[in-house]
This record gives sequence, C-alpha cells and structure tokens, in this order.
Amino acid sequence: MSANTVAVEQPEQFKFTPANRKRAKALIAKYPAGRQASAVVPLLDLAQRQNGGWLPRAAIEYVAALLEMPVIRVWEVATFYTMLNLTPVGRHLVQLCTTTPCWLMGSDAILEACEKTLGIGLGQTTEDGAFTLVEVECLGACANGPMMQVNDDYYEDLTPERLGQILDDLEAGKEVPGGSRIGR
Repeated sequence: MSANTVAVEQPEQFKFTPANRKRAKALIAKYPAGRQASAVVPLLDLAQRQNGGWLPRAAIEYVAALLEMPVIRVWEVATFYTMLNLTPVGRHLVQLCTTTPCWLMGSDAILEACEKTLGIGLGQTTEDGAFTLVEVECLGACANGPMMQVNDDYYEDLTPERLGQILDDLEAGKEVPGGSRIGR
C-alpha cells in the first residue's frame, strides 16, 4: 500500500520528550544569538526520529514555535530536503540510489530485486509497515555503487543476491552492519 495514497492521520499535538527537549536546547545553543533558526534541520530530524520516521504538521509547527520562526519557513525546509518525510514510512526506509554512477553499476537490477523481494513499488510501504522503498539522488559513495541507505546505514557494492540477504535479515530482525558488501 502506498504511503502517499492513504489518508494520513495527523496528531493534533507534538512536543519533545524531556530527553529530546534537552537535546534540542543543546542543538540550539550551538548557534550564535540571533541565528537559532540555523538549528531547524537538526530539530526537524530530532522530531522525525521521535515520531517514528516522519514529521506531522504538529511537529513542524512545534519546531517553528521553538525557534521563533514563521511556520511557512519551517515548511519550506521540511519540503525541500528528501531526508525529511511528511508521511509515515516503514520501520526500514529503503532509499535506493539511481543516479548515473549507481545506474551504470546496475541500480536498475537492484531496484527490480527490491520491488520483487518486498512486493512493492517506489514510494510504497509494505502492508505490515516494515519497509518503504524510495528512489534518491546520490548517496555519496559513487565508487562503491550500486548502493542504498536503510534508515541510517549505507550498503554498498550491492548485487540482487546481496540485497536480498540484507532485506531478509532486516525482516528477521537481525542487525545488519552497513558498508561495502565486498570488504572495501
């Protein structure tokens, strides 16, 4: 089922947990007086992590109030960066690079294997909410393509077989260390 086609229930309120409120204060303190708005991306990331991988409207409004910014400015940031999700995503956000270097190394076959293994297409989430598959621009490991990012981990030098093993292990709840699949 596509995460982008289902009605998204928006929580009416959002606020940081006490631990995240402390983190937020520390992030804001990194910026000089009058420049606290520079903390918008790290605070949105913190809110997204607290909220299971996506940013509801209430979280964006909360961050805007915390930084004393117009809500529209925070929306501009949230809608610009692909690392910020405005709809729910699966527990494992699979971000597949299909930019030219990865494409030349076979990202089409990796995408096909992803779709077959997960039973979903780009922009969709598995019915059990375990995986969301998205296409992204360069993930910055062009020499080790094709590659993907799953949540915070990068997997490089993929083949359809290696990809299948990673996805199977993640589905089984195993910890799958990131990095090159061929030891680079």
